[in-house]
Amino acid sequence: MTEWKRQVGEETIYRTCAWSPPGCHPVGCGLQVHVKDGKVVKVEGDPEHPITKGALCPRCLTMTEYLYHPDRIIYPMKRAKEDRGKDKWERISWDEAIEIVADNAKKVIDEHGAEAIMVFGGTGREGNSYYRPLANLVYGSPNSCYAQSGWSCYGPRVAVTGFLLGGGYPEIDYAQKFPDRYEHPGWEAPEVILAWGKAPLESNADGLWGHAFIDLMKDFGTKLIIVDPRMTWLGTRAEVVLQVRPGTDTALAMAFLNVIIEEELYDKGFVEKWTYGFDELKERVATMPPSKAAEICGVPEEDITKAARLYGNAKPSSLSWGLAVDQNPNGVQLGQCLCALMAITGFIDAPGGTTLGSIENFPNAAADPAQEAMKYGFMTEDTWNKRIGLHEFPAVCNIIPTVHPDAMLDTLESGEPYQIHMAHVASSNPAGAAISSCPQRWYEALKKLDFNVVTDLFMTPTAMACCDVFLPLASCVEHDAIVATHYGWNTSFYGAVNNLVDVGETKGESEIMVLIGKKLYPQFWDQFENGTDFDTWYGLRFGYTPEEIREKVTVMTEEPYYKYEKGLIRKDREPGFDTMTGRVEFYGNAYEYFGDDPLPYYKEPPYGPEATPQLMEEFPFILTTGARNYASFHSEHRQIESLRQIQEYPQLDMHPDDAAAMGLKDDEWVWIESPFGRCQQKLHVTPTIKKGVVHAMHGWWYPEQEGEEPNLFGNWKSNINVTMPYKVNGNLGFGDCFKNMICKVYPGEGITEAEVS
Repeated sequence: MTEWKRQVGEETIYRTCAWSPPGCHPVGCGLQVHVKDGKVVKVEGDPEHPITKGALCPRCLTMTEYLYHPDRIIYPMKRAKEDRGKDKWERISWDEAIEIVADNAKKVIDEHGAEAIMVFGGTGREGNSYYRPLANLVYGSPNSCYAQSGWSCYGPRVAVTGFLLGGGYPEIDYAQKFPDRYEHPGWEAPEVILAWGKAPLESNADGLWGHAFIDLMKDFGTKLIIVDPRMTWLGTRAEVVLQVRPGTDTALAMAFLNVIIEEELYDKGFVEKWTYGFDELKERVATMPPSKAAEICGVPEEDITKAARLYGNAKPSSLSWGLAVDQNPNGVQLGQCLCALMAITGFIDAPGGTTLGSIENFPNAAADPAQEAMKYGFMTEDTWNKRIGLHEFPAVCNIIPTVHPDAMLDTLESGEPYQIHMAHVASSNPAGAAISSCPQRWYEALKKLDFNVVTDLFMTPTAMACCDVFLPLASCVEHDAIVATHYGWNTSFYGAVNNLVDVGETKGESEIMVLIGKKLYPQFWDQFENGTDFDTWYGLRFGYTPEEIREKVTVMTEEPYYKYEKGLIRKDREPGFDTMTGRVEFYGNAYEYFGDDPLPYYKEPPYGPEATPQLMEEFPFILTTGARNYASFHSEHRQIESLRQIQEYPQLDMHPDDAAAMGLKDDEWVWIESPFGRCQQKLHVTPTIKKGVVHAMHGWWYPEQEGEEPNLFGNWKSNINVTMPYKVNGNLGFGDCFKNMICKVYPGEGITEAEVS
């Protein structure tokens, strides 16, 4: 094994792992970083990395452009509150920046209470896992916020898993926990993978190395079933593709269970011993035969039956689920069905099945930030119970101890139940094109606050419009940290993130937390000398020091299979699952506890041909959004020239028959309009999209355009989020319409070359 650091001529070559930025979920891809004269000159894949084996996405390959981009913010900055929206930033020292932030936070805490401070968290950042401790431990506030309506990314799947399986986030088994990988004697290749609303190659979401799908197909003959309204690259190589009408997935999943139960394709021994509520589930899914699901979903009945039988007969079978679960008001019921499909065949946490995480690696095995804040005396239980949305959406705010984003937007606008006075925007862009529904409303609300601070790498629309202090964030080669796949919820390995170079005066999220924390609550924060100390205390509970992981580069978890038999899933270390019954719950007691039907049910999307037929006369297309692409991560990378050459402008996919009927031509600018707003994207006419459905790219803004208000880098021009409604959650508070809205499409004037030059 090559050492983590070696000298080759004038270059020092480091083996390390990627963690955002530059925009990656915690897959921990292996890098070889070439440094010469204190500067990164080349980034390539690490062939010795146990998972990625030398492969890299374009985002990491263009890291030198990202690190040294002339627009990157590399020094702390401030401006006067009256200059929000204007490019009147001035460079300041870190000491002054931290003093300003701490002084404003103290003022808010003294006058209004710590709950008057809100912390935004982004997605995929190293700080993503840390925005809750940033709120609870740095500011003493209960209010950390992921700003997407219905907490509709990853959160619903984590919640459903907690309710029904009680184990860390389920993932397909591609031998990711073992140093010898596919040679591991206990591993088997999945015979079939059911990929539901997932784009693994483009997204590599949360910890899944998407290329594993190709490995398994190519080397072991694994077959795929794809559920997606688009025909993807993987779809062209699948056994069955079900191009479902967006938002109707729950009906399809219930039909899968109907076939598997009626034809007795399930594991009777596992069901009897380890599950709860099978008879009730059987009765419920009997109401959704494939014929009925076919009418609802717009897919052939025979294809539904074929796919269900293929999955039910596979030994072993695995399932990969994506944002189709999260971005759907009926999504937690879809999640019920998919968890049942993972378990009912007996291949949950089994070789070649769907893996779960060990209790020893869960985040709740580490320090709980709210409990620690209470223990040290700067948060009371009363303050903790003031988190916004707790009483309106208890299912969300208890399983994911943050605020409910829709309730937070209500509070920002109304001042009820109390006024918010300060926001810390940690690597997020809620007033921009990133994640939030109704970005215009977040924009207006944030501008009214007394003080706002942002941590990021580039100036964003949110920072330009709303913030008073800018704290420059380090990339994954500019600070020390650890990457844990799936944010610790189902870790396959721990990877070293190393400080290899210094660009300007950037700092990592945890280091920034320590600096602010020492000013506000020294009784807690004085125990940490730096950010690595905090990382070790908060995140590393698995027996290795950061130095040991650096030397090894990666440390595999080597978790066993069948952890539910060994007491490695329940907190009390008893056999079973960490649910109310100690079993996989087909009958969801937690759903019932929070006031919802404990069994899965299908409900039409709130906008569509069944729910709003009159609106469909004006808005005839089903709009789905948010599919990932290789050149960007959400709203990031728009200023990176090489990546913009891959994807220069946002595009709207439309079937050729639909385009012809509308008189629209490929590559022309079009308006996309819903009942809630409109934006412009370029039309991409393609037979790969289901008829009657259009797909719009998300996260688009134009860093090359004028940054000051009102343009804000073209923030409103192609931002598909402006077309989305607000507060269309399901009964438990999860879900939104990003993947099942309605719209019309018509010619637009476009964004001219003069505007983008």
